[in-house]
Order: sequence, then structure tokens, then C-alpha cells
Amino acid sequence: MHRISTLPTVANVPNWARTAAFVAVLTPLPSSLWRLPMSWGWMMGFAESAKQELHVPGWGSLYIVGLTVFSELFAFLTLGLIQPWGETWPRWVPRVGGRRIPIKAAAIPALIGAFLVMFYSAGLVHNMFVNPAPDAPHGVAVFVLDLCYAPIVLWGPLLVAVTVHYCRRRRAAG
Repeated sequence: MHRISTLPTVANVPNWARTAAFVAVLTPLPSSLWRLPMSWGWMMGFAESAKQELHVPGWGSLYIVGLTVFSELFAFLTLGLIQPWGETWPRWVPRVGGRRIPIKAAAIPALIGAFLVMFYSAGLVHNMFVNPAPDAPHGVAVFVLDLCYAPIVLWGPLLVAVTVHYCRRRRAAG
């Protein structure tokens, strides 16, 4: 197994930024794995009435799987802030292939995403601890739910840190 410090990145990426990027990529994974069984109709501690509300199994399953894929893909994009493919357009992209990606073209979407995740995380924490839904899981089920969703709280701040480093590193390199 490779250590994080040995995984390929562009030059001048310190270990803290490399580690933060890889941890950011992993933060939505536990919640994604927790959420997927709901698409098959296993309600993960929620009341059975939630099946009808979520339309699972059924078209609601597509939403759950789509949300999982969406969050994992966006988390993966964090690696672009420390790896070569986040600095140069792929050759197959018309007109810009092979050219440097403008700093703002990567930084602005990353920061918007980070702040959206932090906004979501604030609501998540509120719903977990301040105002849980009456049909939400209880006992061990709510502990597992909270444990799986807790890492998402780190995603936004880690993404901000890696994005700020990306901007500084790219500007220093010219």
C-alpha cells in the first residue's frame, strides 16, 4: 500500500496539502456507502413510511445512486488541485487542449463547492443534534448514521485549504 506522501503530485506540493486533498476525497465515502442500501429499499433505521416518501425502490433509487456518484466525482476533483491534470487541459479538449488551466477556472468552482458543502454540513449538524426528524433513526442506527456523515464536515474546510494552496503555488510558479 502506498503512503500518501509517495502518491504522484505536481512539484512543490507539501505533505499537508497532499494529505488534505486525499482526506477530502475520502470524506463523502462513508455517507455514500451508508446511503446506497436505501436505494435497494433497506431504510437504514428510518421508518418504513420513508420508503413511500423516497420512492424506493423505484425512481427514488436513481436519485440516491445519482447523489452518491455526484458527491464522489466532485470529491475526486479535489485531486486536480495537487496533480498535473488540474493544471493543464487534456489534449483532447478542443481549442484549449495542452494549455495551462487558468487559476480562476479551477479555484472559483472549488471554492463555491467548498462553501456549498460547508452550508450543507451546517444543516446536517443541525438536523443530527438540534432538530432530528421524528422518523429519523434511533439508538445504534442513529449512531451509525452520524458516524458515517460526520466526515463530510471536514470536506469543505479541507477543500478551502487545498484550493488556497493551489492558488498560491500556481501564482508563485508564474
